Amino acid sequence: MLLPARVKWRKLHRGRRTGVATQGNDLAFGEFGLQASEAAWMTNRQIEAARRVMTRFVRRGGQVFIRVFPDKSVTKKPAETRMGSGKGAPEGWVAVIKPGRVLFEMGGVTPEMAKRAFQLAAYKLPLKTRTLGIKSGVKAAADVKIKGPAELKPGEGVEGIAGAGAAPVAAGAAAAAARGPKAAPGAAPSIKPAPGAAPKAAPGAAPRAAAAAPAKPAKGGGKK
Repeated sequence: MLLPARVKWRKLHRGRRTGVATQGNDLAFGEFGLQASEAAWMTNRQIEAARRVMTRFVRRGGQVFIRVFPDKSVTKKPAETRMGSGKGAPEGWVAVIKPGRVLFEMGGVTPEMAKRAFQLAAYKLPLKTRTLGIKSGVKAAADVKIKGPAELKPGEGVEGIAGAGAAPVAAGAAAAAARGPKAAPGAAPSIKPAPGAAPKAAPGAAPRAAAAAPAKPAKGGGKK
């Protein structure tokens, strides 16, 4: 059971239960948490009862973290005692809880187990609580399966598109096929030869011999 080992003052002022928690209102150790929704005093016996019911439920599958500590003494006078004669003797220890304070955290368990364990713990506490880190109906990215081409149903692929969207898709595919394969990034652009021009020789090929021009008739020649 939790209680301070040594304190400077055994009897403290009562204080007021106002305001909200400005520290200890976020998860720090586990994946899920139990957060207070109202102000209250939690005794060390209530904290221990909640811890036991959670550890028994999760057994060895997870870890339970206690985020509050009973460091405030509560005094009480004996029964059938007249008023006055000073403050009563310390009777127990409590933790001052304000709205928003995280009471317990849990890790290493599934969201369903954490939710049920926090429900059992809330029955032992004197205040309203809510859970943190538990979202229902949301699938993780690893659980979403991507369908392959063989698993597509009619209407899910390009072939099954009906209506006005089918014609633009088919026209775009035909235009892409007519343009030919797309050049790789960084490749030199291809230059088409002009009509009637001789084809350009490949790099490293032997130069072709120039065609012999027709011989011109010698001067002064002719029929005798």
